[in-house]
Amino acid sequence: MAKVNFKIWRGEKGDGGYKEYTTEVTEGMVVLDAVHQIQAETAPDLAVRWNCKAGKCGSCSAEINGKPRLMCMTRCSDLPLHEGVTIEPMQAFPHLRDLVTDVSFNYRAKKQIKPFKPRKPDAPDGTWRMSQVDVEKAQEFRKCIECYLCQNVCHVLREHAKHDEFIGPRLFVYSAALEMHPLDTEDRLKDLKDRDGIGYCNITKCCTTVCPEHITITDNAIIPLKERVVDAFYDPLAKLFRGLGKKKS
Repeated sequence: MAKVNFKIWRGEKGDGGYKEYTTEVTEGMVVLDAVHQIQAETAPDLAVRWNCKAGKCGSCSAEINGKPRLMCMTRCSDLPLHEGVTIEPMQAFPHLRDLVTDVSFNYRAKKQIKPFKPRKPDAPDGTWRMSQVDVEKAQEFRKCIECYLCQNVCHVLREHAKHDEFIGPRLFVYSAALEMHPLDTEDRLKDLKDRDGIGYCNITKCCTTVCPEHITITDNAIIPLKERVVDAFYDPLAKLFRGLGKKKS
């Protein structure tokens, strides 16, 4: 058991500053436990978003000592407690209050993406036949818990605020899950190029680094989508085949 100093960002709509709290940290505690303890002891009006406390809802995203993390999955014992712990809200979204940000942009952008459109069943019993390797290709992307840590570290959103032109890594993962599905027949490539801004991504892999589900966002989702866009719109032969109604699987 040890007394630890926590600096937590307090304020509304971007205005505010850090406030210091001291609380006891015991073995096994995660940062979210400490925040809840501070709420119970001295700051009952502290706003923080959370739900499952099991790393599966993605609600408690924040920046801990300058690094985007889930508070419920960050053990206090893994932090330099003698130096204190700094907690602040995500920086790529509008600030609401204390540690809470408005992430509704992600839901609006998701609604614009064309939904799953399966091909007709290819078996007499009305079912489909798929290769296991094709199934596994898209399965990785289903692990996303929509914590939006990847969106938060993306410089296109965080530093350049191009939310109107760029959907971000989370939505590219969602697009990849649809595009790489062995039954899907929809064409989203023009949207990815013109509306969703995939060309802005310069594959720094910062999104992959912070993903708590260890999804290989850059290599397995964004780069393959970029390749499909290049093939469709900048490769003359691929463009010809696409014009004949063929979709790359």
